[in-house]
Amino acid sequence: MKKKHTAARTFYYYGRAVMKHWPFFILGILVSFGYTFCLTFINARVVADIIDAVGKSGVSADKVFSTFMPYIFMLIVTNLIGQICSKLQDYCVWKLEILVYYDLSTLIFDSLSNQSMTFHNSRFGGALVSQTSKFTGAFERLTELLMYSLVPLISATVLTIVMLAPLVPVYVIILSVILVIYVVVVWLLFRRALRLNSQAASAQNRLSGELSDSITNILAVKTSGREAYEKGLFTQANIEVRKADSKRMRSTIFNASVAAGIIVIIMSIQTIFVAGGNAWYGISAGTLVLIFTYTHNLTLRFNMISQTMTVINRSLGDAAEMTQNLDEPRLVDDTPDASELIVSEGAINFEDLSFKYNDGISEDGIIDKERTPLSTEYIFENFSMSIAPGERVGLVGRSGSGKTTLTRLLLRLADIQEGHIYIDGQDISKVTQVSLRRQIAYVPQEPLLFHRTIAENIAYGRPEASFEEVKEAARKANALEFIEKLPAGFDTITGERGVKLSGGQRQRVAIARAILTNAPILVLDEATSALDSESERLIQDALANLMENRTSIVIAHRLSTVSRLDRIVVLKDGQIIESGTHEQLIENNGEYAGLWERQTGAFNE
Repeated sequence: MKKKHTAARTFYYYGRAVMKHWPFFILGILVSFGYTFCLTFINARVVADIIDAVGKSGVSADKVFSTFMPYIFMLIVTNLIGQICSKLQDYCVWKLEILVYYDLSTLIFDSLSNQSMTFHNSRFGGALVSQTSKFTGAFERLTELLMYSLVPLISATVLTIVMLAPLVPVYVIILSVILVIYVVVVWLLFRRALRLNSQAASAQNRLSGELSDSITNILAVKTSGREAYEKGLFTQANIEVRKADSKRMRSTIFNASVAAGIIVIIMSIQTIFVAGGNAWYGISAGTLVLIFTYTHNLTLRFNMISQTMTVINRSLGDAAEMTQNLDEPRLVDDTPDASELIVSEGAINFEDLSFKYNDGISEDGIIDKERTPLSTEYIFENFSMSIAPGERVGLVGRSGSGKTTLTRLLLRLADIQEGHIYIDGQDISKVTQVSLRRQIAYVPQEPLLFHRTIAENIAYGRPEASFEEVKEAARKANALEFIEKLPAGFDTITGERGVKLSGGQRQRVAIARAILTNAPILVLDEATSALDSESERLIQDALANLMENRTSIVIAHRLSTVSRLDRIVVLKDGQIIESGTHEQLIENNGEYAGLWERQTGAFNE
């Protein structure tokens, strides 16, 4: 998305959220106007009338209250109304920020959680969190700016012109011309500064990403002795932030200086009119007070417009990257008429499948270096394979042969370019992603655990499961023994990504989750890779029971994991080169037999 459209799209998202709560927005504008009108303009007008009354004939001490009681009463009422408007203004702003913050946070969460894995694989998780905070924070700043600065500024401008025009039309014409020039100059400077603010925000997000990447992989950093290297990357990103912020600072100071020069001109003209207004035009003392008060108030507000524009610029810059993420098209999305997937048998058919990762290519064909895929070649081309209901199929082959990609396509973590995938005759591209994934229990090579209790992690696929069911799933996954030895048992917090558990423990918790999910289709992607030989042997029996009467796809580099399955499919460069039982493939003396020999005997030789 082009930079010049990003600001408009940001306002679109903010405006759409605000309009859901429009009564608070409209009331906020009205009371902001009322606050300015009462406390700045009506107050000054009443005081001007008092000055003119005193100047005309003077008032004796015994007639002060009788003469000026209406003015005193009006000032009291005006200030009371003004203060009520002020408090209503605070209420509307606060209420609007609370409601819209909730809506924007929900919008971001829904958008990010429904994006494809290719979207997330191309971005730092820490940067997305930072962008979310900046996006919502920018809205709060813009709302406060609108209600406390821009609405009073516009109100003051209109009211100054309206209330002074009948009294001093020449002054109002000159003032209006200068104000128009001022606004045009500030707007041009504002457009120039917007690019610098976007660059500064992008640099800050990259810095957050570098920090997040380093901290997330802190074990690798320490065990490799690469602290200095990571500090170098962070320092370079930090230098870019410093450079971007310095450019923004210089631009802001220059813009403020230009704006201040125009304010000086306005104040000079005002002083001339106040000094000579009575002599040249017969303007009364009260009206001269009005000219000074109204213009002085106006210049104070316009003197802040440069700072206001700086805040707007910075806010739009902060929101820019999240706006672009919200506008990012979903590479995987449900069709408008998507139905719920109903699995009665569990038959899976891949028909004429063609797929390549092309998320790194922009619409105009330019490769984005930060999002370039591992390969632009087809991983699968005209690929077909059928899995019968309840059949247990192992996928083996060298790294890069397409094993994991095939399961990701089955889960619709990415969408194919050509062909179809059917489950019980239902095209998975025409069913909802949620219903599809609820029918598939997936255990990846890297266990996916939340910073929550062990019980919550096991029950994630079935949160309504009873504790006894959770415990039984843990027992079947050979996890119960180590869990019960922990001080807090099932209430043990696993840590971020399960770092408080060993690799084998994390894997067994993930397997227990799959057991409890009890889905008709099972996908195991190197699910026993993190287990020692003894744990693997114990879990093999549990997995055999789990796979019974379920359609199962098992990816394994350890061929012992798949040797007892109904069928083993050997992949190479996205094509099936062998298929059969373990015994049949050994007899064929092909790719599989070679892999088996290397794992079981070649190293000993």
